[in-house]
Amino acid sequence: MAQLCFFFFINAVSLLLFLQSDSYTESAAVGVNYGMLGDNLPPPSQVVTLLKSRNITRCRLFAPNSDALSALQGSGIEVILGTLNQDLPQLAADVSFARNWVSTNIIPYFQTVHFRYISAGNEVIPGDLAAYVFPAIQNLDQALREFQLPYNIPVSTTVSTAVLGTSYPPSQGEFAIDIDSIMRSIVGFLAANGSPFLVNVYPYFSYIYDSTNIPLDYALFNSSQVVVRDGELEYKNLFDAITDAVYSALERAGGGTSVKVVVTESGWPSKENGDTATIENAWMYNNKLIEHVSGGGGTPKRPGEGIEAYLFAIFNEDLKPVGTEQNFGLYYPNTTEVYHVDFID
Repeated sequence: MAQLCFFFFINAVSLLLFLQSDSYTESAAVGVNYGMLGDNLPPPSQVVTLLKSRNITRCRLFAPNSDALSALQGSGIEVILGTLNQDLPQLAADVSFARNWVSTNIIPYFQTVHFRYISAGNEVIPGDLAAYVFPAIQNLDQALREFQLPYNIPVSTTVSTAVLGTSYPPSQGEFAIDIDSIMRSIVGFLAANGSPFLVNVYPYFSYIYDSTNIPLDYALFNSSQVVVRDGELEYKNLFDAITDAVYSALERAGGGTSVKVVVTESGWPSKENGDTATIENAWMYNNKLIEHVSGGGGTPKRPGEGIEAYLFAIFNEDLKPVGTEQNFGLYYPNTTEVYHVDFID
């Protein structure tokens, strides 16, 4: 009887949730990462008020947080929800653990919070936890299907560009050989289920590791000239080149053209690295990223396809490693702006 009541209940709200939701394939939009590694951050209710005041309609939580999820209820803000990396072994080994995870972190909120995706871990491939990612994705997906929710919540994982063995030129993008079998399993699942590939794209790090060969304007979306020619494809910014290298790797791993890239993190630090990490450069990068993504032009490899991206991050976080890592925020913890970013409605 309880299951029957639950079935009728979720179908009663299905139309509302359908109207609230939109397919990820339609999305050229910018959200924000809501990190919590700070001892002086405002309460979630104040953060949600801040996001709504800026017409920010999407955010990413790195792990379940009941206070944040409660504050997001009824806000209209869509959520990417991550699992803790340390939970991956249990999620991979035990579908009942995945059921409990969904029961605890999705079911109490799904009526009033639209979960855009679930990410099984963050940046664990390559690494000691890499082998757990695919079975964790499978178990989470099975658990979600068993609850028969009125809208689909795609399950994926979030990776850094360290998964690429080859990234230049973009058309030759390929996953590293030592993780190829893992990536092929994941990509096959994503393609079969219509789920996106979540990747963190940071031209800043590419630039600081190879500033001799990468022009700063190319990394900052500030070049008016073609910097990289890759066959018929022309690149004026590094963000597109990195994203297209990921698309090429997905194609080589069996994803064809059906698996869409969602950029779960991108940003630029505002201090602690000389003339590179400055407020001016951070302001330029993030504003031009928003303009680029919101324009709907896609990338040279995927023209006209909307890019869904999430700025890193809402706040400067003082419990992160000292240096630039503490200075990626759009806001100080007291909610005053580090610099102004124009979110496009």
